[in-house]
Amino acid sequence: MDFLLSAVIILASILLILVVFIQNPKGGGLSSEFGSPSQLGGVQKTTEFIDKLTWSLAGAIVVASIVMTLRQPRAPKVQQQPTQTEQQQQNPAGQNGQGQNGQGQPK
Repeated sequence: MDFLLSAVIILASILLILVVFIQNPKGGGLSSEFGSPSQLGGVQKTTEFIDKLTWSLAGAIVVASIVMTLRQPRAPKVQQQPTQTEQQQQNPAGQNGQGQNGQGQPK
C-alpha cells in the first residue's frame, strides 16, 4: 500500500510540474493556441480544465501524504523501571513489608 501511495505522489508531482509549465500567468500559454475566445471549446474551457487539474493534483498529493503519514507504525511506549528514589518515596521510612526494622520484628 505504501508503494502505491508513493507512486501516486510521484506521478501527481510530475504531472503538476507539467501542468504548471503549461500555464502562462498573463493569459497566454497553451490556451492561447486554440484560437479566439468566441470559439465553443476555446480559451475559457481550457483555462478552467487546467485550473481544475492543478488543484486536483495538489489535493491528491496532500491526501496521499496524510494517509501515508497516518499509516506509519508508532514507536512502542517505553516504560521505565522506578528508580531507587521513587521506590523510597512509595515505601516511606524504609518500610518494605517485613516489619518496622526490616527483619520481620518490630523495634
